[in-house]
Amino acid sequence: MTPRFDMIGLTVADMAASLAFYRRLGLDLPASADGEPHVETTLPGGLRLAWDTVDTVRSFDPSWQPAAGSRVALAFHCGTAEGVDAVYEELTGAGHTGHLVPFDAFWGQRYAVVHDPDGNAVDLFA
Repeated sequence: MTPRFDMIGLTVADMAASLAFYRRLGLDLPASADGEPHVETTLPGGLRLAWDTVDTVRSFDPSWQPAAGSRVALAFHCGTAEGVDAVYEELTGAGHTGHLVPFDAFWGQRYAVVHDPDGNAVDLFA
């Protein structure tokens, strides 16, 4: 069998804070999930995105430690350059940390980066 890429998993310190951040990016996540130890959603195209609390991960991997730095980013297409700017302003205005303010990148995209509540890089582009 050939492996099939199926899911991206995030380990989170605060489930409710993480889900609130991703709701702002348009993901349909029920409020009832905020207190759950594991949450997942299926994205258009079939890829799943999942969240597990630190306690959940440590229940099967007691030595788990958060990575230092950011090695993977989730990228959200914002439609237009103005969309990138608006989403960046909404997220940073809600108290999330901006890493790269929106700019016109040399590769032709409008591009910005914010951090989710656990410090993961989230790219915004158009």
